[in-house]
Amino acid sequence: MIIFVYIYKYKSMNFFCTKPAFRPILTIISLIMLLSPALRGQDGSGDDKKIPTPEESAATEAERLGNLLKLEDWQIFYVDSTLQHDYVALKNELEQLKLSKVENYDLYVKVQDKWMERIDNSYKKFFNDKQWAAYLKSGAGKAQKAREKRKIKMAKSENNR
Repeated sequence: MIIFVYIYKYKSMNFFCTKPAFRPILTIISLIMLLSPALRGQDGSGDDKKIPTPEESAATEAERLGNLLKLEDWQIFYVDSTLQHDYVALKNELEQLKLSKVENYDLYVKVQDKWMERIDNSYKKFFNDKQWAAYLKSGAGKAQKAREKRKIKMAKSENNR
């Protein structure tokens, strides 16, 4: 919207702005964009999308894994308990880095990888072989490989210093 106003107001080198016949069209487009909440990415309810808490994220993920892997109730409980603890700890550790004004992206990734690895190690303890294989196929296997590659890359860069 600001672009249209800028073009309209200052008559930049744009072809449409040099023609007086196009000014009403630009004005209408600007008004539509200004007044339409759908075009501004809002649903009109006035509520911004709420970021879920670590506890809510843990419950959602536990439910997702329960359905995906056909987990028993006790396994869902352990998944939820693991995630409740580890997501909160991950958030706290990342928040600590943020408060310390750490700007090194690799440190944030390293912390996240550490906690994701702990979560996977916990899962391996109470998933059976079939569930573990399905879990790895659901994307966790690729995530583990990516973590290993990052770990090797970080180790090489630390050795080169």
